[in-house]
Formats: sequence, structure tokens, C-alpha cells
Amino acid sequence: MKVNVELSKQYHPPYIVIYTDEINDEVQQVIDMFTSPNPLVANKEGRMHVLKVDEIYMITVEDGKTIIYTYNDKYVSKKRLKSFDKLLGKGFMQISKQTIINLSYLDLIEASFNGAFLLKLKNGLSDYVSRKYFPQLKEYLGL
Repeated sequence: MKVNVELSKQYHPPYIVIYTDEINDEVQQVIDMFTSPNPLVANKEGRMHVLKVDEIYMITVEDGKTIIYTYNDKYVSKKRLKSFDKLLGKGFMQISKQTIINLSYLDLIEASFNGAFLLKLKNGLSDYVSRKYFPQLKEYLGL
């Protein structure tokens, strides 16, 4: 793919024009990246990656770092967990002080002996719902 950038004061705010003979996967990725309502930038192995909200399975705080999990990768973000509320939208729910999950990837719920509930996601990740957040999950599930 060729890229041409023109700098001029007349292009404020910036806009993007794509010239193509067809919309293939590569072109669609570029369109999605720039039209996604809430792209997130996160770090993996020293490189910055742009993530779409629907790629995110779980966001959790581990050892003081905010970790974003996708299907099979994990990224580090400089944002605090509570700043993700506005960025993520309705499809996400905080289930504990340190974890937010994407409800569309919820696979199963297991009750444990102590009355806690373990949520498992479709990519194998899991975490417990704290008592504080359980009523909200119960309402979402219609229980």
C-alpha cells in the first residue's frame, strides 16, 4: 500500500482520503483503524499498537501495571483502570477493583464453595466477581 501525506494549513482538522480499486482486507483495516470510535494505544515489546475496543477481552491491573488482554496477546497501557470507563462503552463491566471484562466474550460462570463466582472468557482468561460488583452482573444476566 502506498501512503502519501500532504501538509498544509488548509487541512485542519485533518482528514483521510483512500484511493483504491477495491476494498480488500488491508484497506478495511485502515478504514476500521481510523473510523473506530475509541481506538486505544497500548505497548507490547516496546512497540505501540492501536487496538479496537471489540478486540479487548479483559483489562486488569497486575503489579501496578494496566494490562489489556486480547484473544491471544497482552499489552500494557499507561492509562489507569478507571479511565477506561468512558472509552469502552456499554459492552464492558467492571467485576472487581482491578478488572474490567468484555461481556460479549463471557463464556461461563462457575460458583465456588465460598459463594464467589468465577467468570471465564472465550479465550481462557478468568477472574472472580467481587461482592460489590455482583449485583450489577446479576442484573445484566437477568437473574
